[in-house]
Amino acid sequence: MARPLDARLLDACVEGCAATQQKLLEVVDSIAPEAFSEPSRLPGWSKGTIVGHLALNAQSHIHLLSCAARGESGHQYVGGPDARTAAIAEASHWAPEKAVSELRKAIYALEGAWAGSTYDTWQGTGTTSSGSVISMHELPFLRWRECVLHLTDLDVGVEYDQWPSHYVRLELDRQKMAWAASHAMGLTQLPQAAMKLEENHRLAWLLQRAEVEGLPQGLGL
Repeated sequence: MARPLDARLLDACVEGCAATQQKLLEVVDSIAPEAFSEPSRLPGWSKGTIVGHLALNAQSHIHLLSCAARGESGHQYVGGPDARTAAIAEASHWAPEKAVSELRKAIYALEGAWAGSTYDTWQGTGTTSSGSVISMHELPFLRWRECVLHLTDLDVGVEYDQWPSHYVRLELDRQKMAWAASHAMGLTQLPQAAMKLEENHRLAWLLQRAEVEGLPQGLGL
C-alpha cells in the first residue's frame, strides 16, 4: 500500500538527503584515483562501482519523476533488472574523473527535479527496481537511504555511528515493520538483545551493516 503524502516529512527527507549528498560529494572528491578500483565493503563491488551506481540511481529517480510529471507510471530502470545490472557493470569501469563528474551532475539534476516537482507529480507512482510500486514522494527517503548506506559501504571511514539521527529514526520504524511482517505471531518484536543496542547500532544490524554476537543476521534490504 502506498504511503500518504506528508508534506513535512517530504521536506525533511529532501533536506536530509541533500545534506548527505553534499557529504557524499565531499567524500568522493577525497578518494585517490587509484583507490577507485579497490574493494568496497559490498562483495564484488569496487569503490568505483558504488560511485557509478549512485550516479545511475540518481538518474533513475529523475526518470521516475519525469514520467510522473507526464501522468505516467514509469519503471526505475528502463529495460528492467538486466539493464540495471549491465549499466552498473559498465559504470564500474568509468575513469575516476568521469565517475565523480557523473555523480555530481546526477545529484544536482536530481535536486533540481525535486524543486520542480508539483503536488501532482509527488502523488504519482512508479515501479522500483525491486518491482514495488511506490508514490513519488517516497523517492527522497529512498535516495537518502542509498547515500547513507553506500557512504559506509565505500569503506573510507564513514561508519554507522555517523548516520543522521533523523534518517535512523525513520528507517528504524520501517525496519521494525518489516521485521514484524516477516516473522510469525509471537516473534514479531525485535530480540531483546537488539533493543539494548544504541539506535544506530540496532539499525546497522538490521540492514546487515553490523554483526552482533548472539543475534541472527538482520533482514537487510
